[in-house]
Amino acid sequence: MYPVAVSLSAIELNKDFGALLDRVELLRDRTNLSELSGGLTNRNLKVETPHGNYVARISSNESDLLAIDRKSEYANSKLAAEVNIGAPVYEYLPGDGLLVIGFLPGHTYGASDVAANLSRIAESCRTLHSAKPFVRDFNMFDVQRGYLKIVEERGFRMPERYGEYTQFKDLLQKAFSTTDTGKVPCNNDLLPANFIDDGSKIWLIDYEYSGNNDPCFELGNIWSEAGMNLEQLRELVTAYYGGERPDKFARAWLFSVLAKYGWTLWASIQDSISELEFDFWGWGMAKYEDVQRDFTSDFFKEQIALL
Repeated sequence: MYPVAVSLSAIELNKDFGALLDRVELLRDRTNLSELSGGLTNRNLKVETPHGNYVARISSNESDLLAIDRKSEYANSKLAAEVNIGAPVYEYLPGDGLLVIGFLPGHTYGASDVAANLSRIAESCRTLHSAKPFVRDFNMFDVQRGYLKIVEERGFRMPERYGEYTQFKDLLQKAFSTTDTGKVPCNNDLLPANFIDDGSKIWLIDYEYSGNNDPCFELGNIWSEAGMNLEQLRELVTAYYGGERPDKFARAWLFSVLAKYGWTLWASIQDSISELEFDFWGWGMAKYEDVQRDFTSDFFKEQIALL
């Protein structure tokens, strides 16, 4: 999810992670080690060696609570690499939560970069979506229900009146199920920082939440996470489908509302279990404010009628 700035020295990082990295032959002759910004569910280390640079992704113990399947992340990362849209995958040590991938040089996007490159992002999404089927599906309805169960059973902090919006979520599930056109391999978590632009193309990174899904979920979530306006969502959908598609625009926007409803509880769980210094609750409540407005709006009714 969202990036965190870090500044540990190479000496400190080697002290903490050196023994783990030494288990991977490619990383034993490293010449430098630094921590990359990005990720609230893992640590990302840039490992420099005489024969190339790599990223060591070290997952935390909280992954299961957050609906992250690390084996699926590994398998799907390889499938994304096969279509040359994800970084190459070199090693996976499941018992240690270590995934080693290639370091992609380029510009890491911010929200304004996403807004300025919508047609290129659509092209990258089409490439990912053309990959072989991923090893599992991603369904935000199931994820949201799982998060809700965890929050309730463990007594985590619950957004006020959260359950009152279940009726709107159920309306969406019925509408989506009756107009389903199939699933494609999706990243499902394309925050601005998960786009790397090397000048020729835009790479898609971080496959923690990857799974087969409706492509409109991908588009709607990209739009939402970058904080863009409705015309920019229309531009993204039009670029992806090669022409104006009001039905797909509606589907993408509605999926963005569903995504925010689900990610709100992701933030609630992280607020309760994460040791990182990050305002998870504030991040989640910003999404929840949008949800409360969007679910009860006339625009919601208009868009769901277009499915």
